[in-house]
Amino acid sequence: MNPNQELWEKGDFTRLAETMRESGAALIAKLDITKGLNVLDLGCGDGTTAIPAAKSGANVTGVDIARNLVEAGNKRAQSEGLLNCTFQHGDATNLSQLNDQTFDLVISIFGAMFAPKPEEVAKEMVRVTRPGGRIVMGNWIPGDPTLVAQILRISSAYTPAPPEGFISPMLWGVESQVIERFGQAGVPKENISFERATYTFQAPIATSEFLARFKNYYGPTMNAFAAAERNGKAQELQRELEDLFASQNQSASENTTSIPATYLQVTVKR
Repeated sequence: MNPNQELWEKGDFTRLAETMRESGAALIAKLDITKGLNVLDLGCGDGTTAIPAAKSGANVTGVDIARNLVEAGNKRAQSEGLLNCTFQHGDATNLSQLNDQTFDLVISIFGAMFAPKPEEVAKEMVRVTRPGGRIVMGNWIPGDPTLVAQILRISSAYTPAPPEGFISPMLWGVESQVIERFGQAGVPKENISFERATYTFQAPIATSEFLARFKNYYGPTMNAFAAAERNGKAQELQRELEDLFASQNQSASENTTSIPATYLQVTVKR
């Protein structure tokens, strides 16, 4: 199996996506999505941004490497009665099932950044976007002090070194890297803009339960705990993450989690 597919099918990201719905809808509300717009959500998960885009009237195609998330997304769309939203299995490095210049807007929020071969990902996003259209990415930022960047940093310290040639997904959070990748796909630097934005994880659960969702359902954290168990360091990893989650939670209630995370929002004009 494709290692990237194996990673994201390993857990059940829907359990985390449930805590991301409000910020997903808020992000879509800022993108001026109008009725009839053709939208691709790449690395869509179970529809955190695809579903609200469809509710805004767009014709939405969601593509994800994880078949379980594609199935979950289609179930969500059907339950919402959204005939204008479909999900399909696909690889961000090779969108051969999608025609050139098909979409007015391509969205990828914490999705395509995790695919290998980032130059190919950029080329494919540009290829399927019509002239005059937009690409909007949300990417975690390396070294950022907020939640997800720190989870990934801590997790990497407990897992084996990546294979030779591995390119960190966090480089999508570096402006110069984004400019270089889209430049190789034919997009001039002046057509690329950046802003720092915030995505807030909201859940009516204690931070300990929220951490348990990452431990049990998020591929990178699952791998970190498996490696830490083998090395006798699982308790050490648990303590590090407990301290992180407790320090990041901004909720006044011990039974509620509200954790903001900073990301780089990239907008590319085709």
